[in-house]
Amino acid sequence: MGKPSYILLVRHGESEGNCDKSVNRFTPNHLVALTEEGHAQAKQAGRVLREFLENEALTNACSDYHKNPRSIMFYTSPYLRARQTCNDIISGIQGLEDVSYKIHEEPRMREQDFGNFQSTAEEMEMIWQERAHYGHFFYRIPHGESAADVYDRVASFNETLFRQFQHDNFPNILILVTHGIWARVFLMKWFRWSYEEFESLRNIPHCQYQIMKRHVLSGKFHLKTHLKTWDDLPEDGIDEEEVKKEFSDELRFNSKNKLDNLNDLDIDSIIRAQKDAIKSSRSKDKQLNEAFKKAMSRNSVSPQAIQSSKFDHVRYSADNQSLDNSSDNLIIN
Repeated sequence: MGKPSYILLVRHGESEGNCDKSVNRFTPNHLVALTEEGHAQAKQAGRVLREFLENEALTNACSDYHKNPRSIMFYTSPYLRARQTCNDIISGIQGLEDVSYKIHEEPRMREQDFGNFQSTAEEMEMIWQERAHYGHFFYRIPHGESAADVYDRVASFNETLFRQFQHDNFPNILILVTHGIWARVFLMKWFRWSYEEFESLRNIPHCQYQIMKRHVLSGKFHLKTHLKTWDDLPEDGIDEEEVKKEFSDELRFNSKNKLDNLNDLDIDSIIRAQKDAIKSSRSKDKQLNEAFKKAMSRNSVSPQAIQSSKFDHVRYSADNQSLDNSSDNLIIN
């Protein structure tokens, strides 16, 4: 089979809609553009990718000697902000020797549908409160989609990927440029997480790579950078030790803050580049967490009550994002 050695998921850069929600009242969601900061984030992601491709360990890690280790397949959402992010990333690897890439737009990778033009801030606030009370995964936005609807799109897309993986000439690196909720649902589907686990996840910072690396012997993918939960959000400032905790337990660091596992030296440059993105997302995560708690209190439902209603066996843990839980079988879910 022509499975890639790496699957990298990356959320688009900061968009105008991320900074000003009123944009969505007048601009179609698929035409919302990146901000200057968003372009800078995407170009930085391109530089990170370039460093990854220049790493000699990448060649050593490629188990298929007939495949170019620097061959890439880009799949991108057709939304403008994702297209712009993809273009900015590619600009960072232009002129790099032995690098080949293809680009495909995939409508199934689009953002969750929020119902065309959004309503007033007051009406949208009521929707977000209702969603917080109902549950993020199954709540369907009026005239739009639920995360469960996105799941169906992801399942269909995964089937397409697995058919393509049957071809021996499939590139060594697959990069999916998409949206925060789509990326989380993709990982949920791939690793067979429960909906409770999905709802516990924080969003992915803009232009931070999520790394899935294929195990040479088993052929299964292992998530090397896992998503954190709201329970993991520290109350105080973040230090280097907290940053390390953002990564999977599979990634071990030595006293010099370098990866201990020689088999992971190929992704060292990407791991190191994640730290700034993690730090920059903390402030926003805290604001969202407070908004969620406030919405729960308005609906007379305490976060403690919601938490206690969940079964212990579906409590989120790093073990769920592991090689043992990765599956290439799309029939079983």
